[in-house]
Amino acid sequence: MRNAHLKPFGVVSVKPWGGRLVGANTGIEWTDATWNPMTGCTKVSSGCDHCYAAVVASTKTRDTYLRRLPVKDTDANRADPFAPRFWPDRLDQPLRWKEPRRIFVNSMSDVFHAHFSLELIQRVFTVMNVASQHQFQVLTKRPERALRLAEHLSWTDNVWMGTSIEDMAVARRVDALRRIPAAVRFVSAEPLLGPVDQLDLTDIHWVIGGGESGIGARPCRLEWARALRDLCARQGVAFFGKHGGGRTPKTGGRVLDGRTWDAYPVEIAGSAGGRS
Repeated sequence: MRNAHLKPFGVVSVKPWGGRLVGANTGIEWTDATWNPMTGCTKVSSGCDHCYAAVVASTKTRDTYLRRLPVKDTDANRADPFAPRFWPDRLDQPLRWKEPRRIFVNSMSDVFHAHFSLELIQRVFTVMNVASQHQFQVLTKRPERALRLAEHLSWTDNVWMGTSIEDMAVARRVDALRRIPAAVRFVSAEPLLGPVDQLDLTDIHWVIGGGESGIGARPCRLEWARALRDLCARQGVAFFGKHGGGRTPKTGGRVLDGRTWDAYPVEIAGSAGGRS
């Protein structure tokens, strides 16, 4: 079986709806906390069309972001709350969290956006390397740049590397991902905008699948989600079903064929049979 050194589909930590680490600061089902030493991004594919981070940047956090100079300092970027920005004062946050947790890195950005220099990326990686009690989930739509820079970064086992694949039009991203020397490599098929059951998951350890949520959410067909789950089962890859999509993240629910799907590829330190 592929990826046999990691626990396969369906046998790692089952997380019921609403289960979450006490003190977490996120509603994202597959992680315990978010950490944003970087903010801002630019759209690169159809999965970005209704980007929640861009909406938040232009509304809730607009004033805060505009007070910080962008990393590429131009008049246009100064006026754009979603231009990439670096926040050194946030770097030590995971070091202050003593209890092990899964941490989604840059839910409001992309670590490997072109505006972020290698030096800035290395500063983020240094914190992840030191905070070995946590599992850091790094998700990018730019795995080709991540691969180019990989040799200059320290890939401790607690740094997970993932890429977003919303449909087969961007399936090439997985080819770069599988060459990155992370202990855990994962695919986020969210928003799931088309069938991806032809995806080659060789050397991929985890898949997250889910529909789009928010205003104008595009539908996620049940057969797409079911086929993705079944693909993971065939290829021995842990599958986490996030939600079916809709106006809010809870609109579509998380139940698929009578149950939720909550597998992780590896347990977290201090867990008893897998902890979420």
